[in-house]
Amino acid sequence: MKTWWKEAVGYQIYPRTFYDANGDGIGDLKGITLKLDYLKALGVDLLWIGPFFKSPMDDNGYDVSDYYAVDPIFGTLDDARELIQEAHQRGLRIILDLVLNHTSDEHPWFIEARRNQESEEHSYYIWKKGRINAQGQRIPPTNWSSFFSDSAWCYNEATDEYYMKIFSEKMPDLNWAEPKLRERMMEVARFWLDEGVDGFRVDAVAHLAKDLRFEDSTMPLDAQGNAPDWSKFSNLPALFDYLDELKDQVLRHYDIVTVGEVGGGASPDMALNYADAQTGAFNMVFTFDHCWANGISAGTVSFPEQVKTDVIALKKTFAAWYDGLHERAWLPVYWLNHDHPRVVSQYGDPVHYHKPSAKMLCNTLYLMYGTPFMYNGEEIGMTNVDYTELPDFQDVWVKNLYEGVKDQYPLAVLMDHFRRTSRDNARTPMQWSAAPNAGFSTQTPVSKVNGNYRAINVEAQDQDPDSILNHYRAVLKLRKSAEYKPVFIEGEFALLDEDHPDVFAYRRVNSGKTIFVVSNFTGKDTEYTIPARHVRCLLSSYPDSHPQPPKLILRPFESVVLDVLE
Repeated sequence: MKTWWKEAVGYQIYPRTFYDANGDGIGDLKGITLKLDYLKALGVDLLWIGPFFKSPMDDNGYDVSDYYAVDPIFGTLDDARELIQEAHQRGLRIILDLVLNHTSDEHPWFIEARRNQESEEHSYYIWKKGRINAQGQRIPPTNWSSFFSDSAWCYNEATDEYYMKIFSEKMPDLNWAEPKLRERMMEVARFWLDEGVDGFRVDAVAHLAKDLRFEDSTMPLDAQGNAPDWSKFSNLPALFDYLDELKDQVLRHYDIVTVGEVGGGASPDMALNYADAQTGAFNMVFTFDHCWANGISAGTVSFPEQVKTDVIALKKTFAAWYDGLHERAWLPVYWLNHDHPRVVSQYGDPVHYHKPSAKMLCNTLYLMYGTPFMYNGEEIGMTNVDYTELPDFQDVWVKNLYEGVKDQYPLAVLMDHFRRTSRDNARTPMQWSAAPNAGFSTQTPVSKVNGNYRAINVEAQDQDPDSILNHYRAVLKLRKSAEYKPVFIEGEFALLDEDHPDVFAYRRVNSGKTIFVVSNFTGKDTEYTIPARHVRCLLSSYPDSHPQPPKLILRPFESVVLDVLE
């Protein structure tokens, strides 16, 4: 099989807030089609499009009620076919989210399953009887927590059982131990591959296998009285049997790329079970290990929160994944997805050094080893939300956490935490222009627009040669150029001075070329010495950089890409 995906640059699109073509305030498939020329000019060539299947949208489309239909808010199946065709005509490939762990509770399978214990569909989900506690109250089968800060179980009165749901109660987990269910899900994958998609990002794949002993966790309980013990349903051995079957029956028969979402907690060694070039079911896996290296966490509120990028931890995480995988598996690299804060707010400084810190983050990531994926809006330096009212947030995780801790913290503290960590940060409308609603729609958008859209938008940056957008274009052009592609695609990656607290520096070497990428992650001037004297500066996060090695004087968030000439 070809490995075209090693040279690709990915771009994740969150369709709900990318571009609204029909003026109803919600992004749609025709909107994506209208922006394909923009994406082509950006320099990306692999579009990962978030779920647009029919859904009640309890969790923004990851709760699927019909895998074979496009939700009317996004368009029609013909719109999806047109998008695939138009993308291919431009040399752009498309991968879709394949949601295998759960369905919506409005899926016909679950509607039948929850009313009829004797139905085949009942076996497609995970059911257990409840327990009675010392007070005579009915309680869930186990003390396991969901990822949304409540119990991993929901009671179903019609059958007097609990069904398992590690996300929202409207997203019941599928029972992958049932062969008939596995075949139904493989049919879904075949359908979309036959429609012409070029692969999948497989959502929440680490959780398909559960600990079938269904025993209480001994982990300390959280504020809601549940145990956040992800080992009960993450990376369990049976999972890899399921994936081997999926690969053998479906994936290996198509020239596609597959990326599994394994989340946090999976080691590089564990990732090889998914993506070993010889034995793995997938071509690569996403991990979240690098996404929260600044002292905050989406699941924990502290007072006061001390937010500071741990540059050493960040470097060591990237290096550990490279060292653990590069000889046996391919890597994706990315800063954020639809579940994470905006990277310029997470690791940069959007208030004082918006432009240089956004460019610095671009240099640092997009010249690494692996297939890079950017998230829509990252290329213009979109920031975290500026919401001032709790109802502005739509993230179900925010609502659940607020209910659990509202009596422990002042609202102002919680709002500050949500502005830093909420999934809404990545889900605000794409900022296309300074027109009303950021040029996203002619109507009030489904999600509130970030108030800084008048200053941060595509239209303003398109014509500015020093903009973040044009810097992204330049970095991707360099990465794909005939002269430098061998070093950036296949070259050795070596981290430099991994214990330096302020500078993220690495070397790429291949075909007689040596490239240094040196990035200051702080808002202060920093000195750094490289083992070279004669270099050519290919790119910088400042327009007037003139590095004089070996000692570099890096300004706040200054990043330079240096071609060694000696």
